[in-house]
Amino acid sequence: MSTLVQNLLPPRLGAGFRWLAASSWSTNLGDGIAAAAGPLLVASLTDGPFLISMAALLTWAPPLLFGLYAGVLSDRYDRRRIVLAANALRLVVLFAMVVGLSTGRLTVASALLGLGLISTAEVFADNTTGTLAPMLVHRDDLGLANTRLQAGFITLNQLAGPPIGAALFAAGRVWPFATEVLLVAAGMLLISRVRLPPHGRRAAGPGTTTGVRREIAEGFRWVLHHPPVRTLCLTILVFNVTFGAAWSVLVLYASDRLGLGEIGFGLITTVSAVGGMLGTGAYGWLTARFSLGNLMRTGLVIEVLVHLTLAATSSPWIAMPIFFVFGGYAFVWGTISTTVRQRAVPEHLQGRVNGVNTICVYGGLVVGSAFGGTLATHYGVAAPFWVAFAGSAVFVAVLWKSLADIAHGR
Repeated sequence: MSTLVQNLLPPRLGAGFRWLAASSWSTNLGDGIAAAAGPLLVASLTDGPFLISMAALLTWAPPLLFGLYAGVLSDRYDRRRIVLAANALRLVVLFAMVVGLSTGRLTVASALLGLGLISTAEVFADNTTGTLAPMLVHRDDLGLANTRLQAGFITLNQLAGPPIGAALFAAGRVWPFATEVLLVAAGMLLISRVRLPPHGRRAAGPGTTTGVRREIAEGFRWVLHHPPVRTLCLTILVFNVTFGAAWSVLVLYASDRLGLGEIGFGLITTVSAVGGMLGTGAYGWLTARFSLGNLMRTGLVIEVLVHLTLAATSSPWIAMPIFFVFGGYAFVWGTISTTVRQRAVPEHLQGRVNGVNTICVYGGLVVGSAFGGTLATHYGVAAPFWVAFAGSAVFVAVLWKSLADIAHGR
């Protein structure tokens, strides 16, 4: 066991990062369980399509509404305490839902309120957790540290969590949420063991709206005046618009275009996650042999070709390997972009720049999803993939020369 820990979390990453990784893995498993159990819970309480769709909306809205403010708080105050406070809120809400389910008094309105509060607390926990690795790990080891965190996200949040959540829900509606209570509590205990260097500051008038606006503006100004990070955020925004347009109709694409049905749609997610696991193993080998700039260029070209191939094919035998490749690419590119951003951003601005990045991620997905749904309605389920191909190809051509500078933070 000690040898496995040594290989997975080398001593040079430090004891603090080991506690951070263990906490992240625990809460990621809980989040994966909730990703399946939350919608199933709402669907068990109502058959109204609008209320059921609200469960999905409540996972997208909080990052857009609170991402920037979460960044301000994580730059002002003790980051470990913020993570603990956010997870404590999740724990209280989950416990209340468990009690409601156990007594038969949980209504659809209270379930939606609970899911919304949990998603909101998760925004603050995730934003702040994203600032901790640069405080605990040497700059040169950030890539390795991020692969370990991302590996936990893929294997526990995406692969293991959802089927466990569905199985627990089938055994009884209360069980997935009771399990998440235990996992969040474990995550809190583990993160409490982390010791951070001195950080945080109380800005003048921290409770005032003006102070919050000023600090958010400072984060935006830093991004705008730092060309590599500015271009990186713009890339994430544009590519999430094209990605969101195509992936918003993925369930229809799987059933109508590939003829796979509901089981096949779940298989797509699994295949992509397995590709992500391959990317986890290959990340160190790739970064040791190729420059980050070339890897970023190659990754964006892969995404362009993914959209093109999926737009053109109707064969699941072609599409499935493409989803596998896409999963591997998405992990490697996401890890590189996170590492580049963490290396470039000053410690006291990490939270606010994370907030700007969050707005780009979710803003792009929301816009893309609305665009993709409209295209599919009027022009067929393949149309969003064709548009995603064209849009991403144009942007890669425009961005091509700048990617090397982005990767090296110049």
